Amino acid sequence: MKIAEKHRAARQHILEAARPLIGQRGFSAVGLAQILDVAGIPKGSFYHYFESKEAFGEALLQTYIDDYLIKMDDILGNDDENAAQRITRYCQFWRDTHIEGQIGNKCLIVKLAAEVSDLSERMRAILDVGTRTVIDRISTVIASGQEEGSIGSTQPALMLAASLYQLWLGSTLMVKITHSSPPFDHAWEASRRLLEI
Repeated sequence: MKIAEKHRAARQHILEAARPLIGQRGFSAVGLAQILDVAGIPKGSFYHYFESKEAFGEALLQTYIDDYLIKMDDILGNDDENAAQRITRYCQFWRDTHIEGQIGNKCLIVKLAAEVSDLSERMRAILDVGTRTVIDRISTVIASGQEEGSIGSTQPALMLAASLYQLWLGSTLMVKITHSSPPFDHAWEASRRLLEI
């Protein structure tokens, strides 16, 4: 393996190892020593892989969003299902991720948005572009569902997609507050009524 490839692989390993820790504790509460410890990387070598903790945060968020979009495409791109079924599976995926204790897979957007948007303009911009991309993906499926008739609402697809995404972000915060799943039940019922499915 070439030196550049080893460097990239080590950098990716740090990001993957640290993601559950950041997902649990937040960005500011985790120090560089903890990140390197969980990744099994020698102390003092952080700056060999990242210019700063902010640069690490940027890479972490971008990697999370890239991975999330791949999962979205897998769920929403299933041509064997109509659009309403694909949206249903996406909502179920969201619910399962946050209810079943998959700490490393929980939404970093939900966990970090309020915290890092005030700390770093570059991290906020990554979140902004990422969430707009997610909403665009949902909008495309909704428009397809309106065309085929599996989604009954005639409201603009982009508005419906933004409302759906914001509804699920909010319900995820409520699940964190209540430590119970009813907010997702309410979100699903509201989603069905919003989209008329």
